[in-house]
This record gives sequence, C-alpha cells and structure tokens, in this order.
Amino acid sequence: MSRPHEEVFGRSLEFGERPALILVDLMRAYFEPGAELYMGSRDCLGSAARVLAAARAAGTPVVHTRVAYGPGGVDGGLFFRKVAPLRHLVGDGPLGALMPEVAPAPDELVIVKQYASAFFGTALAAALTASRVDTLVICGVSTSGCVRATAVDAVQHGFVPIVVRQAVGDRDPGPHEASLFDIQAKYGEVWDEAAAVARLRL
Repeated sequence: MSRPHEEVFGRSLEFGERPALILVDLMRAYFEPGAELYMGSRDCLGSAARVLAAARAAGTPVVHTRVAYGPGGVDGGLFFRKVAPLRHLVGDGPLGALMPEVAPAPDELVIVKQYASAFFGTALAAALTASRVDTLVICGVSTSGCVRATAVDAVQHGFVPIVVRQAVGDRDPGPHEASLFDIQAKYGEVWDEAAAVARLRL
C-alpha cells in the first residue's frame, strides 16, 4: 500500500535572503488574439506586472526571457521541429516582442533562449550565482512548459524556485493546475501573488 501523497512530498523550501525575479517569455505571441500560441487570457500578465513593480521597488534583480531563433530555426533543434508555432519566433518579429506591461528596464538582464528552460544553453545560472542569488521568483508562461522547466532547473542549480500562482498562465487549466501541483510537491514552492509581493517588500 502506497503512502499518502502529502506525507511523501510534504516538505517546504524556505524563501532565501537574496531573491531575483524572472519573467519567463511574456511575449506578444501568447497574448495576441489569433496567434497560434495565444492563451486566451491576460490575467497572468497583470499579476506579473504587479510582482515586477514590487521587485523593482525593493531593488530585487530582475531577469526577462524571450525566445528567438536563427534562420529556419537552425539553433532550435528537435524542439523547433516538434512545436510548429515556434516558426513565428524566427528572427526579431513582432510576436517575439516582450509585452509593454513588463518591458525590461535598461539595467535588467534579458536572456534570449531557444528551449523551454531559461537555464538551458544560457548564462542565467552564472549571472544569478555572480549576484549571490539564492531564490528565484518565477512568473510567466506557459505553466506546463517553460515555467515548469525553469522551476525544475532552478532547484537543480541550487536556487529555491518560488512560482507565483496568479502570475503564470497556460492555455489549458488541466496542465496548468497539474504543473503547479507537481512543482509544489517536488521542486519548489507555489505562492499567491499577495504573499510574494509582501515578501519582496521586506
């Protein structure tokens, strides 16, 4: 007989002393009606903007990510072949632009990535380590894709992942909720927006 899930996966990770905020792929592709990747809701964008404002007010480091590919997806490998809508992110087209509500400030790092995790094939881990970051607050899209992959890689790189529930989104509530459940159980913490904002303001 198996043990209850909450008994097996009941531990928590504490929010550290040196957080950073990462905004994952808050690009026009996910918020433009008619685009193949359109999620159908802007709710997470408003939440992410509020978390971003709190982080900036507190002087917390902020990182943005976006996806872009070389000609023909030459640097996208099998992921580019698997996910057809990624063809719209070749070069610097309009769907790859970050949304104005969360546009990067001049002194904020922007990571250009080709795969789901913000860590894979990028300088993110090195940049966070150089800033002595111990906790990564995560907002963005999509919950079951790039957010989940980034949270898993964060804990594998030694950063406590804090996923802000209202500030992440997906086109399907099933994978969204399942991913939040899985992250909370095995990889990090899922916090409500109000709690995350309050903690950043400390």
